[in-house]
Amino acid sequence: MRILIRTSKWAVWSRRIGALALPLAAIPILLHREHIITSENFITIEAIALGLAVLAVLSACIAFVRLWFTGDRGWWRASVAFIFGALCLAPAGYFAFEYLHSPSFPDVSTDFSNPPPLVSFVEARFMGPSQRAEVEARFPNARSRSYPITAPQMFDTVAALLDDRGWDVRMHREPQNELDSGQFNAVVTTLLGFRQEVAIRIVGSSDGATIAMRSASLSSFPDFGENGARIEAFLLDLDNQVTLMLRNAAPAAPADN
Repeated sequence: MRILIRTSKWAVWSRRIGALALPLAAIPILLHREHIITSENFITIEAIALGLAVLAVLSACIAFVRLWFTGDRGWWRASVAFIFGALCLAPAGYFAFEYLHSPSFPDVSTDFSNPPPLVSFVEARFMGPSQRAEVEARFPNARSRSYPITAPQMFDTVAALLDDRGWDVRMHREPQNELDSGQFNAVVTTLLGFRQEVAIRIVGSSDGATIAMRSASLSSFPDFGENGARIEAFLLDLDNQVTLMLRNAAPAAPADN
């Protein structure tokens, strides 16, 4: 007599749910980065995708237990569902970990008393002395800097660094002389497609040029410390570029006769 081996319905449905959750989680990221969908729609779709991913993982676990006791077919389907669900949940777990260990600072500036203005509209964010102290403690290198080069030279150096990073410059004002001021405003797109604006102000003086920088989130989504880290990384590169400029401009020592 031929024995009929059934395929577990739990395994079948878990794979179907997992196969739906994975593209539903991945495709909106691409659409959001290209500004095809809004941030609100993106968050809603991702929440649905994560819910389906959880359901796929739970269904796969139930399928594993039933397959172990019944001997039905469906191990491969349940395994695929578990993998699809885990692929969706792993990034969410990572960002949850970062949220707990990296406080969100939606607006970081090297000059809180007079931050460089933004060109994008954001709701006013009040930061008290304790919050400013927390930002300064977490990002000790996010400070305004003065360099012994002229404002036009600093403008060109900053422009080159912005171009290297591929940031979307929305506005720039070039200083007309060594005592004039200038500014850049650029929009940065994060990995998930959220936008953050960077403002860089250059103020010329008789001693050189002073840089003030600001990075602000354009949405309410947590920044995971990206704003402060972005300022520190940019200013570090600027330090290196100016040091290289000054080293190359230094006059050569006279040769001994």
